[in-house]
Amino acid sequence: MAKTKTVFFCKNCGNESPKWIGKCPGCGEWNTYVEETLVTGKKSQDLKSSISLPGNAKPLLVQDISSTKIDRINLGYEELNRVLGGGLVPGSLVLIGGEPGIGKSTLMLQVALQLNEVKVLYISGEESQQQLKMRADRIGIKNQNCFILTETDTQEIVRHFKAIEPDIVVIDSIQTLQSPGLEATAGSISQIRETAAEMNKLAKSFQVPVFLIGHITKDGSIAGPKILEHMVDTVIQFEGDRHYGFRILRAIKNRFGSAAELGIFEMHANGLREVTNPSEILLSQRDEEVSGVAIAAMVEGLRPMLIETQALVSTAAYGTPQRSGTGFDMRRLNMLLAVLEKRAGFRLSAKDVFLNIAGGIRVDDPATDLSVLASILSSSEDIPIDSKSCFAAEVGLSGEIRAVNRIEARIAEADKLGFARIFISKYNYKGLDVSKYKIEIVPIATVNQLFEALFG
Repeated sequence: MAKTKTVFFCKNCGNESPKWIGKCPGCGEWNTYVEETLVTGKKSQDLKSSISLPGNAKPLLVQDISSTKIDRINLGYEELNRVLGGGLVPGSLVLIGGEPGIGKSTLMLQVALQLNEVKVLYISGEESQQQLKMRADRIGIKNQNCFILTETDTQEIVRHFKAIEPDIVVIDSIQTLQSPGLEATAGSISQIRETAAEMNKLAKSFQVPVFLIGHITKDGSIAGPKILEHMVDTVIQFEGDRHYGFRILRAIKNRFGSAAELGIFEMHANGLREVTNPSEILLSQRDEEVSGVAIAAMVEGLRPMLIETQALVSTAAYGTPQRSGTGFDMRRLNMLLAVLEKRAGFRLSAKDVFLNIAGGIRVDDPATDLSVLASILSSSEDIPIDSKSCFAAEVGLSGEIRAVNRIEARIAEADKLGFARIFISKYNYKGLDVSKYKIEIVPIATVNQLFEALFG
């Protein structure tokens, strides 16, 4: 006879406890236990999964394993292929997370409709078939090989999968799936963990790639246990500001490629359009030069791009000066302000400082340090920087300008976009062949040299 019991699960690692405890003994995190109701004592045939892995595996020596090249599936979008490491690997499990309304379902439906040569099964637990048909009509791509299924039961999904035999599966979303072997509600930690394991078996058993769309919590992490991200092969974050049209695909984890890649899309009324040259859209077009604006030559993954950093320095109207940054790490901004105060003698402790990365994107490349300093100095002195100048260097605590990696790619991108000068570290300048660039390369060693080069 089935019995109901209450257990507590850790959201971070999935550890189980009969009662609530403050600190998880498994992962050491605090206040991560949530209560769930489980039904025990069910018959074994009810708990048996219909998905099984082939049982012919045997251990082999490393030198006896044949090296075969993986034939990746081209998804029709170069930006998405780049983030996945060059295409979709057969049998892989890909998790795409993002805020509500950011465009996850639209992107996946576009991909499903774009692939005419392969059979795609799009499974939705949130929208009806009529709603998805309306979205497909708005996107305007015709496809004869895209099947739409509205189902949340994993056993029914497996049955339809075996009947259709698709080449790619999209599930929207993992939080809506429910395994009949568990009586917990859909979206609970135990259900997410169980259904993700079943979809992983499905992908590995039939060598069919599966996309899982996941919701995120208020703090920006994917809802459910942290073990979900360990179970999948690739984790992609779909992010962007609702007030901007740009959407960014960022690889958080990738077993088949680089985890530092980035793809950019632009939202339109008829869907998402990939942006092949992000530098042109991330640089604002101004009729006149204003102070507090500097251009940074940054690298995301293997892609160099130029972005605009904007700073505003003003006298503090209240007792405590404000520090605010959008798209930039606040701790790093405070460190750069301390360097200007201590090493260069600029009294910014009594002034408000606001920093913004144009375009609504978030950057973490240390090479943007020099551009941030230049924009702060420009705003503080109220002297505009030449719009044909850009910056690529890291700033150390002693005020020195440090070298950064892939400097040639940064210089080449600035040269291609028609910039006249680029400021780099003098340690990057050594051994650099400047004859192949039209752009003027200015090497500097300290923050004081930067100020003299910009403002005399």
